[in-house]
Amino acid sequence: MQKIQLFILTKSIGAYLNLMSYVNPENAKMKAYRLFTQPRKGQLKKEELPKILRNATIETFEYNNEKFPAYIWEPTKTGQHTTNNQETILLIHGWESNASRWKKLLQHLKPLGKTIIALDGPAHGLSEGTEFGTPKYAEFINLVVQKYQPKTLIGHSIGGAAISYYLNKNKNTPVEKVIMLGAPSDFRIVSDNFINMLSLNKRVKSQLEDYFVQKFQIDLDDFSGHKFAQNFTQKALIAHDLEDDVVLIDEGRKYAKAWKNSIFIETTGLGHSMHDTELYQKITHFI
Repeated sequence: MQKIQLFILTKSIGAYLNLMSYVNPENAKMKAYRLFTQPRKGQLKKEELPKILRNATIETFEYNNEKFPAYIWEPTKTGQHTTNNQETILLIHGWESNASRWKKLLQHLKPLGKTIIALDGPAHGLSEGTEFGTPKYAEFINLVVQKYQPKTLIGHSIGGAAISYYLNKNKNTPVEKVIMLGAPSDFRIVSDNFINMLSLNKRVKSQLEDYFVQKFQIDLDDFSGHKFAQNFTQKALIAHDLEDDVVLIDEGRKYAKAWKNSIFIETTGLGHSMHDTELYQKITHFI
């Protein structure tokens, strides 16, 4: 029933935007863009934080006058010393999610004795603002990397795409290892899926794509993580599920083929979430 209601809603919105494109094309374009970049869920309230995040130290960063949190778990102390060599792991969640999505993986990472940091992406969790974008997310990553110098990045879904964009823009990064879970590569596929979901006409499609190019200063066909990855020197563990119906496994295969120093794992039955004890054990071994 919910799927039917969602179908009717999305097609109704699309029909409205299509009609508006003949009356006020600029307004139609901007409404479509806002729909594309504004998550419907994934936000958090500070007074209702999940326990896993309440147990972290929260540090606030700022990008373009918008504040966003980094949740920090320090390694266990033994006497005056930590069990860690001061290495840091940075976790980057996906669309309509937040830093609490790492709860299960954290149970496997904490015994490694490293500092672990998780972000809330733009317009997600406790982050300010209403607009999400991969380049903006990459800037969030860059600010935290500059301060904490993590050796390992782990990204799920669009968080993985943000990592690839970050690495492409920041050649002198301290990052040595990357783990990608169910990450999309081609921005055009993401854009086309949105356009097809709403059944937007060619007028809106053309205007929206032109606006993407104008805003991101890159051709849509070049806005591809696997194309960026051709020049990456970091070691990578790329995992994708055969039954992922949100980001098809072909996207993971593109990354694996392009990323020279990478290991590719195809899983079955995990869907898009990629929560799995065996996979998490492989991740900790890779780190």
